Amino acid sequence: MARPLRTLLPWALVAVLGAASLAWLGLLGFALTDYDVEAAPSFAALVHGDVAGFLQLAPAYGGSLMMRAPFALAAHGLGGGELAVFRAVGVPCLLAGSALGVSLAASLLARGAGRGTVAIVVGLCAANPITLKALEIGHPEELLGAALSAGAVLVALRGRANWAGVLLGLAVANKAWALLAVGPVLLALPAQRRRAFVIAVAIAVAFALPLLLAGPPGGQPGVHAAGTGVIFQPWQVWWFFGSPGDAIRGADGIVKAGYRSPPGWVTPIGHPLIVAVALPLSLLAWRRRSDPLLLLVLLFVLRCVLDPWNTDYYALPAILALVAWEAIRTARPPVLALSLTMATWATWTWLVPAASADVESLVYLGWSLPLAGLLAWRLYAPALPAMPALSRGGRASVWSTTQ
Repeated sequence: MARPLRTLLPWALVAVLGAASLAWLGLLGFALTDYDVEAAPSFAALVHGDVAGFLQLAPAYGGSLMMRAPFALAAHGLGGGELAVFRAVGVPCLLAGSALGVSLAASLLARGAGRGTVAIVVGLCAANPITLKALEIGHPEELLGAALSAGAVLVALRGRANWAGVLLGLAVANKAWALLAVGPVLLALPAQRRRAFVIAVAIAVAFALPLLLAGPPGGQPGVHAAGTGVIFQPWQVWWFFGSPGDAIRGADGIVKAGYRSPPGWVTPIGHPLIVAVALPLSLLAWRRRSDPLLLLVLLFVLRCVLDPWNTDYYALPAILALVAWEAIRTARPPVLALSLTMATWATWTWLVPAASADVESLVYLGWSLPLAGLLAWRLYAPALPAMPALSRGGRASVWSTTQ
């Protein structure tokens, strides 16, 4: 037991150093970020002893703030100000990505993977450039939810129903898009699915209930939910249904050249449709005994493609799920996860500043839709062999057709 631990220690150090590098680059400040508007007022109330205000001012992902509240209180207790609190609440998110990377490294090392492969996997989990994008815009919780969702499926594949339920419940409490992981987790479990589901629901409700009971403060606009309204990005399938020619302004008041106004029917269906699509796809995967991790990847990719709010860091859950799938299925470098990371980075870093909104949409759909199609083909094609699952000992075993 000591020898594997010694083998993992260097990779744990690599993961922590990678996460620290991202923190150094991405947690410089929070002015004019989403954190400044959405999370900072809530955390400010918390550290000054106003628990009711903390709950009332929490955004739609208030459960994530509750999970990270001890880090905010610790930073304040040590004499730190608002900036220290901002940096502290990003720490558990970065550690979650690092933990996922080290866990996958252990699986790869057990199967004799090369150091280069292990380094890429750990790097994609702990120091992904898309994570940097999330940090810069003020959403470190996206990494936390991504790691929890992938981790829930991984422990489910090992038959650990209790842990699968805990991680799934925390993921849903962190952000609602983790509901997409429910089907993959239940599909991955060989038994005790009801137990895992009940645990997940109990945890999610335990975080949601205080927020619902607190309600928004009197006289303040509701911040617990928001409609898709003016948020209509080029990087999704609904873009060309929008109306061109209208003056669309961003949060900074500047007109977004070439942007379209959303059709009225997108607002009510945008987000519910993502969950609605996940249900039949999960049931079909269940019928075909498909790979749970690959199902998770597909659902997260479709979340990006179908979401009118889609932006660069939305790809992070799909990337981490894809890293996990490649890491436990082969001992080769995670080419697909690396490609998705590079495509996302290139689209938003190089294309978006230089191209028109319509061109951005065409290019994004030009690589994201084929990716979704490839994943769906690999997941549902009847002629393909069943994928191996993980045994409790971490070794590959044949995916049971009697589950």
